[in-house]
Amino acid sequence: MPMLAKETATAFDDKDWLYEIKWDGYRAIADLSKKEIALYSRNGNSFLNDYPVLVNALKKINHKAVLDGEIVVLNEEGYPDFQKIQHYEDNTDFPLQYYVFDLLQLNGHSLEQQPLIERKKLLKQLIGNDPVIKFSDHVVGEGISFFDIASRKNLEGIMAKKADSHYYPGRRTNEWLKIKNHTSAEVVIAGYTKPTGSRKYFGSLVLAIKDGKIWKHVGHAGTGFTDKTLAGIYKMLQPLIQAESPFNEKIIENAPVTWVKPVLIAEVKFTEWTNDDKLRHPVFVRLRDDKTIKEIAMKNIKPVKKPTRISGDAQRTDEDDDNDIKIGNTTVKITNRSKLYWPAEGISKGMLIDYYQSIAPYILPFLKDRPQSLKRNPNGIKDDGFFHKDAGEEAPSFVKTFKVHSESTNKEIDYIICNDKATLAYLNNLGCIELNPWHSTSKKPDNPDYLIIDIDPSEKNTFDQVIEVANRFKKVFDNCGAKCFCKTSGASGLHVYVPMAKKYNYDEVKNFAQLLCMIVNHQLPAFTTMERNLQKRGNKKIYLDCLQNRRSQTICSVYSVRPVKAASVSMPLQWKDVKKGLKPGDFSIQNALAIIKKQPALFKGILGPATNIASCLKKLQNSYGEYFPR
Repeated sequence: MPMLAKETATAFDDKDWLYEIKWDGYRAIADLSKKEIALYSRNGNSFLNDYPVLVNALKKINHKAVLDGEIVVLNEEGYPDFQKIQHYEDNTDFPLQYYVFDLLQLNGHSLEQQPLIERKKLLKQLIGNDPVIKFSDHVVGEGISFFDIASRKNLEGIMAKKADSHYYPGRRTNEWLKIKNHTSAEVVIAGYTKPTGSRKYFGSLVLAIKDGKIWKHVGHAGTGFTDKTLAGIYKMLQPLIQAESPFNEKIIENAPVTWVKPVLIAEVKFTEWTNDDKLRHPVFVRLRDDKTIKEIAMKNIKPVKKPTRISGDAQRTDEDDDNDIKIGNTTVKITNRSKLYWPAEGISKGMLIDYYQSIAPYILPFLKDRPQSLKRNPNGIKDDGFFHKDAGEEAPSFVKTFKVHSESTNKEIDYIICNDKATLAYLNNLGCIELNPWHSTSKKPDNPDYLIIDIDPSEKNTFDQVIEVANRFKKVFDNCGAKCFCKTSGASGLHVYVPMAKKYNYDEVKNFAQLLCMIVNHQLPAFTTMERNLQKRGNKKIYLDCLQNRRSQTICSVYSVRPVKAASVSMPLQWKDVKKGLKPGDFSIQNALAIIKKQPALFKGILGPATNIASCLKKLQNSYGEYFPR
């Protein structure tokens, strides 16, 4: 589904935003990534048979791509005319054009996590000069003057888009805003009144908008109709007649009302919203068959406030956008999507949730059946956050838990198990920026699936030193015949994993890890240490942490976001890439998905066959005999 925009009341200037014409036509996605072209509406309906001239033009593009744009028909004055595209079969002599404003995929690579301004640069090169397919150009920073020009030309309005915004399919965000020239709204027809005087068919349309789960009456429109539209709408309403009003409230009209099933969508012009959420002086404009009932909700219709400057250059609206999301048969409540978790970067809670949903197929195998120690940052990275282990009674019924007796508190703790996208969204909504699973599963909690070496630098260490330590571990593991895998911590260190496949208990794995750390520490004594005490350790040595290998200890999952600057992500690495030049901030919420898709199986080996510790010890004794008792 295409990304959606919220409405704001007034135009604004901002150097971090770009501004486009709001085209008055049909939104359309053109998918050229497969053998057969697909061209479909925002509701998923195919346009292939409706606009053959456009389909022929799309076939001439010699790249696999997915485009987002608007199909319009130009009138005699050269401006988009919705009436003409709505009845295109009668207006084929007028020019049809596809104004493309976004590029979602190119030659097999997703661009959704790339900044909008970069996507548009590629898009302009892709389209070139075509009489039917047009690049929807933009201006940067000057929204007020651009809106004035659009108003003078009587265009529908303009779009304001954050220049570095990502593309979130099907999501309505504060990073895309529509600013209309004429105050209008899409509403649902809930009934019609009996005509009076010489009027035929009906007097006015009773208008509704969904407010939460109920229909809210927002007024009635009795003007703006021609004899033709009166007859056409009346005919469409007859099969929808029902005895009951769709409203919970009692509606008082000036004439008897015939109620209809609320499925037809109309666009109306009006002067303002009243304090009791009614449209003042609504005038019928047209029916909209390119919208869905789901979109006609009060939270989507009423304009948000214009973006206000907060810390740094970040932007947000003042709207507090709570909503539910449907994942399969499960509904997950989401609150405060627009709250900025990373103010300097302009990354919101909603964007974090969207990231985790997009990478769910890749991260869930590493979370499956593992108890989660929750680290919650409900106010974003400016807050130190807190740890939360017990799911408690507030967890919804779809969340699975694992009961563990805590000796320190002498009570049972219900650890959350994250096996599905719904639970993932629930955890993110709690403020879990990072995910911290156990190294063992609830099915065999005393036997870890892998050994972990946490290479944790101090303040004075360089990342090149961290890289050197990781490669030294790799050499030790190669010498003893053990497979090992590396990932960034997402902060300042690296993690090295060795598969154990539940073959050993935690003590056995920890003791093996301790020996490995002793070997590397002996080889690199100048800047590594096994001293756990921070004061004794100082700030010049890398801590080789083998104590992660204990029951209920956790470390951030692969693909997990970290609550640090730039929203960095813990990312698996090929060993050939663990070299000078690698930076801990190379991977972030902005580029992670595209990188993961290129090597989706890179870290699956940590869940592979068990390492034979006995065999490794024999080989290590031959190479590093001084560490073994005689």
